[in-house]
Amino acid sequence: MAESVVGILIEQLSTLLSQEITLLGGLKSDVQFIKDELGSMKAFLREAEAKEDNDSQLQEWLKQVREVAYDTEDVLDDFTFRFALGYMDGFCGKAGKIYNSIKNLKARHQISLKIKDIKARVGEISKRHRRFQSQYGTQERGFSSSRQANADFDIRAQSLFIEEAQLVGIDKPKAELISKILDDHSQLKVVSVVGMGGLGKTTLVKKVYDDVAVKKQFQSHAWITVSQNFQFNDIIKNLIQQLYNEIRQPVPPQVESMNDIMLSEFVKDFLQEKRYILVLDDVWSIAAWEAIKCVLPDCNTASRVVLTTRIADVASASCLGSLNFIYKMEPLSDKESWTLFCNRAFQSNDCPPYLKEVAKKILKKCKGLPLAIVAIGGVLALKDKEKTDEWEMILHGFGGEADGSGKLDRIKRVLLLSYNDLPHYLKSCLLYLSIYPEDYPIDVDDILLKWIALGFVEEEEGITSTDIAMSYMKELINRSLIQVKSTLDDRSLDKCGLHDFVREILVSKSKEQSFTTVATRYHTRWPEKVRHLAIHNFTDNPQEFISLKCLRSVVTFGYEDPLTTTFVSKFLHGGPKLLKVLDLDGAELDNIPKQVFKLFHLRYLSLNGTGVKIIPKSIGKLQNLEVIDLRRTNVTELPVEILKLRKLRSLWLGGWGDYSNEYAIWGCKCPLGIGKLICLENLTNIEADSDKIVREIGNLMQLRRLWITKLRREDGKELLSSLLRLTYLQELVISCSKEDEILDLQHSISPKLEFLTRLILKGRLGRVPQWATSLQSLRTLRLLNSRLREDENVIGSLGHLPNLVSLTLYRAYEGETLCFEVGGFQKLQHLELVQLTRLKWVRVEEESMPSLRILRLGACKLMQELPSGIQNLTRLESLGFYEMSNELMHKVQNLDKRSEDYQTISHIPQVFIGHWIDGQWEWTFL
Repeated sequence: MAESVVGILIEQLSTLLSQEITLLGGLKSDVQFIKDELGSMKAFLREAEAKEDNDSQLQEWLKQVREVAYDTEDVLDDFTFRFALGYMDGFCGKAGKIYNSIKNLKARHQISLKIKDIKARVGEISKRHRRFQSQYGTQERGFSSSRQANADFDIRAQSLFIEEAQLVGIDKPKAELISKILDDHSQLKVVSVVGMGGLGKTTLVKKVYDDVAVKKQFQSHAWITVSQNFQFNDIIKNLIQQLYNEIRQPVPPQVESMNDIMLSEFVKDFLQEKRYILVLDDVWSIAAWEAIKCVLPDCNTASRVVLTTRIADVASASCLGSLNFIYKMEPLSDKESWTLFCNRAFQSNDCPPYLKEVAKKILKKCKGLPLAIVAIGGVLALKDKEKTDEWEMILHGFGGEADGSGKLDRIKRVLLLSYNDLPHYLKSCLLYLSIYPEDYPIDVDDILLKWIALGFVEEEEGITSTDIAMSYMKELINRSLIQVKSTLDDRSLDKCGLHDFVREILVSKSKEQSFTTVATRYHTRWPEKVRHLAIHNFTDNPQEFISLKCLRSVVTFGYEDPLTTTFVSKFLHGGPKLLKVLDLDGAELDNIPKQVFKLFHLRYLSLNGTGVKIIPKSIGKLQNLEVIDLRRTNVTELPVEILKLRKLRSLWLGGWGDYSNEYAIWGCKCPLGIGKLICLENLTNIEADSDKIVREIGNLMQLRRLWITKLRREDGKELLSSLLRLTYLQELVISCSKEDEILDLQHSISPKLEFLTRLILKGRLGRVPQWATSLQSLRTLRLLNSRLREDENVIGSLGHLPNLVSLTLYRAYEGETLCFEVGGFQKLQHLELVQLTRLKWVRVEEESMPSLRILRLGACKLMQELPSGIQNLTRLESLGFYEMSNELMHKVQNLDKRSEDYQTISHIPQVFIGHWIDGQWEWTFL
């Protein structure tokens, strides 16, 4: 984390030195010194952090580095805050200039003293850094690396000697891997096993490797633990040693003096013409795999390489050939988890009835992670089975058992390997997720914006911050540290989350480094300084806070007593002047507290779900604001002062009402001049209340997401002209002004929109716009209330969209027949037909929709038969009917297994029907 904090700070210092030279004055040399000294330490920090758990001196030094970096950041932000206010709040004329001059002199003196103090502290830390470099640069460094490597091996070695009888859920994956290894293909084949730490990859592969059938299939066998401390020379020498041990011969003495190239040739010569199996356990990088791959000959002897990794990209890179195979490890099922837990905690399959409830709650936290189940089961095996209070203490003190002092230290070390391997720019992003409650579905779009606002995302020329932040998210998912909780119907990321044990590790690490603080009703002790505050069910008096001067973010969550305007006002009064993120989602606010508009550094403001009705003119003071979220508020109009926010990148407005009312999309009026906000990337639910607004949208050429409501028929042509200029647009939602209004989007103007992946048209269409049928990147299309006629050949015009994955037709078609023709919708996976009131028949021809997985039919009351040709949808996984005609619902619910209808859907794993009863859906699965 010190590496991450220092990395962010160096960027900030560089910016300050390049842009604020006149304001810095005589402080420039001091600031340059701090930057240079921290820069010289940066390369050492990552190595030091990997070793700090085993070295108390390093821990203390890293703590000092973090603190001085934090303090420097505070001083710099205070510096810009004071001078900004000096220019903003001064009086007009001569008196104002004198006032500002005196004020700035005083501020400069105070800042100067702070910077000189930091310079002295950095000097002392640098001296100690040089001592560490000297210490770890000689024999001590080798010893420490060896000690860390041995500690890591000890963790892994325990996985290699577990009796198979003690394992649960291993039979099926073991059989599958053995079948892939022992198939009759003669070429060299790679089998990769991938998954998060603690899933049992090493244990599984060891049982496969030791299997008698596998052993006798190969002439040469070797098991190499690669790990993070990958050294090619050591790995190859280890491999040679194992190969010679197997044939009971000494390693030739010349091997010791060989260079890497000679060693590679030596291994190739030895394995030439041999059938071998090589396990590469715990591979952390593609570079490591590429290096080892070069020494492995492929002589058509049916040799095999088995690789385990936590990183999906490593698994993919090792399995590029058509014969290769990736096995993704999954958590244990609830039943398997319970069996393993009972075996470990009770040495039997039985759990005392009075412990069952608390045991299941403890087990739920493990979420099928075998290492976690074995570890917590081992802790509980030593507890008195008669004392349920001891088990309750384990449940409520779960994090304490995993924070290094408890007996779950083993799993902490396993998971910390993944954390320590992260590049510095990902550590802050991951650690920040510790603010979220357990099992909380984290909105991907939202967390990316918070990362950007807090400065965690490094800028790259030619790439937007949003794209870089998304690459961070995907990398953390790739490394098995973040889990995908849900995706949109086009498979793009929607919600993510953390495994409970990963979250506990992050909470512990964050607390240790004074990075995040969680306020709950049970909270008793605050750290000296709070930087990122999460409020979970917090009811204390805000006046008791004494640690808010350094606060950078406040995020509120689902609490029983929502925050009020009074509470927020007191909370912000005289406190967190350096705040960058303020998320008041769900607070009971009747207005925005005036203290908010004094937060000069504020970049992210969410009032989502609050009672706010009016955005005051003071909003214009927030010159650094990049995100403002007004969804699910009562705001219907924005003041003209919003146009002063020239850094604004996301403006979220309006929202959705009751789904039963298809016109319940409501938006917000924006002032003329909205086109001046040229940095906008997201603009949702802006009302098209004049042709001038529609025309100005064309100036927002950085837009990625645009939702426009209340579009009038006469504005259609103007909108298309604007869309011609929005070449980066990825998501477009257009809604008409009223039920009978027509979306007139059929003109000679044809916007390219080559990056558009999501299109929603809500309103009557004369026909599907020609430009919409040629969108090469489109993945999701929803036509709502379009009322297209049967003679418009709706399906035919859309069937050739090459990348369409999801299609929804809601009141969009008024014909009696829908025919999905041969060759159409080649990539479609999700199809939903809802309230097509005149539809009687659906026909699916052969080779149509070959990729379809999900089909939903709802409220098509005239349909009495199953879709014809549904048996042609061979990949269909889920078929659902809801609120259909009584005849069809009865037929589906009472299908005779001997009937023809049953045979047409018997290949579908999940078939269900739904009824709306007493205000809720009731589902019946067949």
